[in-house]
Amino acid sequence: MSDGFKTLDQLDLTNKRVLLRADLNVPVADGKVTDATRIERLVPTIREIVKKDGKAILLSHFGRPKGKVDPEFSLEQVCEAVANETGHPVGFVATDWVDVSDAQKAIDAAPAGSVLVLENTRFHPGEEENDIELAKRMASLGDCYVNDAFSAAHRAHASTEALARLLPAAAGLAMEAELKALEAGLGKPKKPVVAIVGGAKVSSKIDLLENLVTKVDGLVIGGGMANTFLFAQGHGVGKSLCEKDLADTARRIMDKAEKANCAIILPIDAVVSWHFKANSPTRLYGVDAVDPDGMILDMGPSSIERVNAAIDDAHTLVWNGPVGAFEMEPFDAGTVAIAKHVAKRTHDGHLVSVAGGGDTVSALAHAGVKDQLTYVSTAGGAFLEWMEGKPLPGVEALKN
Repeated sequence: MSDGFKTLDQLDLTNKRVLLRADLNVPVADGKVTDATRIERLVPTIREIVKKDGKAILLSHFGRPKGKVDPEFSLEQVCEAVANETGHPVGFVATDWVDVSDAQKAIDAAPAGSVLVLENTRFHPGEEENDIELAKRMASLGDCYVNDAFSAAHRAHASTEALARLLPAAAGLAMEAELKALEAGLGKPKKPVVAIVGGAKVSSKIDLLENLVTKVDGLVIGGGMANTFLFAQGHGVGKSLCEKDLADTARRIMDKAEKANCAIILPIDAVVSWHFKANSPTRLYGVDAVDPDGMILDMGPSSIERVNAAIDDAHTLVWNGPVGAFEMEPFDAGTVAIAKHVAKRTHDGHLVSVAGGGDTVSALAHAGVKDQLTYVSTAGGAFLEWMEGKPLPGVEALKN
């Protein structure tokens, strides 16, 4: 692939011990994995290693054990889910990462084509400190390194960054697909490009907005964030979620957008309620006349039309964050209508659509279109940092 890093097909996997950085940090309840999406995405890379009689040795963090061995955070509990998804027996290798000689023996004893899960990398404080000595112990267990955990690529940790520099290293198939999709989204996109940024707070997305206004032709701002921008323009937002202390920041972003020829698209009408709960009574208001006792909880039909018209003019869409309180009916209407429109434009071949972030994935699933966009990233923090234009340590370490 371009960008100067190796892909899986450029590594010799035959009979090799392949350290595969996975993201097995999946939701578990009562010892069972409740959402295996991240494991599903690893399957093609695992199969490729096994097919060449390599040993797929999975490394991952799980939860926050704070650098100590804690059985509650053992990766042994995800092995069954990995076996179910891959259709292949999975061995578990316990280690405290201080002495890896037992892990070494277990790996050596495993037959060619085995799949093994190593214990939680965060059971040692050196993981989060990107400790080179820990990385060397990890490296001693393998012949080459593959990173297939884009969702952990924004962290410079021993298993994502230092280790990648100690062995022949490549991106796994899921990582490669993610990077290609992101390149199509913001790296070298087909213009015009529209971004949708939603969610509750401007404060968590200042860097993102500052970067996007220099990269895209239109920026839709929705959700609670839009209220801060409306307030900065002098509109009353009643009792809506609004970071009034960030009005100057919002004005600065709008000025920067104007200089960069980026159109900022804000709601022009709003669905207002007096109670923050599902199916509470609502009224539609223009944004210049919101009831001072009410809360804006979704964008109105004219705003939706305006957003969909901007999408019709675009060749590329990047999306992070819902445009209303989509977890509660009827405040999901805006997010669902826009999601369905994006899916249709994508299906008809008019739009390259890239979306990501936890709430965004939930919102697209809620709208029934999660599998109908060009690419949906399950990475939260890494996707956001990529949208902010920041280099990701786990990706940089794979570059030659």
